[in-house]
Amino acid sequence: MSTTTAVAPRPGTPASRMKALARAELTLLGRNKAAMFTALVLPAMLTFSMSTAVDGMDLEKSGLTVGTVLLPGSLGYVLLFAVYSALVGVFVVRREELVLKRLRTGELRDREILAGAALPAVTLALVQCVLLAAGCTVVLDMAAPRAVWQAVAGLLLGAALMCVLAAATAAFTRSAEGAQISVMPMLLLSMVGSGMVVPLDLMPDAMASVCELLPLSPAIALIRGGWTGALDTGELLGHLGTAVAWMLLGVFAVRKWFRWEPRR
Repeated sequence: MSTTTAVAPRPGTPASRMKALARAELTLLGRNKAAMFTALVLPAMLTFSMSTAVDGMDLEKSGLTVGTVLLPGSLGYVLLFAVYSALVGVFVVRREELVLKRLRTGELRDREILAGAALPAVTLALVQCVLLAAGCTVVLDMAAPRAVWQAVAGLLLGAALMCVLAAATAAFTRSAEGAQISVMPMLLLSMVGSGMVVPLDLMPDAMASVCELLPLSPAIALIRGGWTGALDTGELLGHLGTAVAWMLLGVFAVRKWFRWEPRR
């Protein structure tokens, strides 16, 4: 893989330094055709491919519709592939090419480096989520969300958590090639157990109780609850608590194990 040249942000406020870093990272992202395909095309393809399976589900008893199953799943794919998977690769490659080490010698603080590097992927993902939500609403004839703030909270919490977990995963990933493998447990667990394909409401109670503790489950539940309006206060607080717990665990892992120099 070609060596990346870091663009050192000019001195200024944290916002200006992060903006300069994000601009440089956005340029690099635009040149990576494989990353752009994964972020922009793969979520839509997976959503289309699972539509047949959703059509065959018995959704009436759970109060769900095809739209309230497909849309949260579609946004979940964006969070997984456009944010989590993409950022694991970004953090690993920038570390192995000594970019992170060079950035630390400037005025950027550690959290600014990570946030600035993540900003383009997160922005791209949020824009994509808005477009997918609008498209699914029209194509699937869905009603407007009953609790918009829950859907927005789920999306923002999910994006933030994917950034933190991407940095934590990168801490244990030795190379860019290894990043393609290290992301698989999170991807598979989330797609199978976080309600993206099969809603937790359709799972046996014992299985659903375990699956709702997975990292992405709270975000999917909040996004779906935003459209259905079915979450009561207890469920809402439970999902928020699970998301915050994973966030704190991820931050702890990043602070303890994240490496800024190549792993040898």
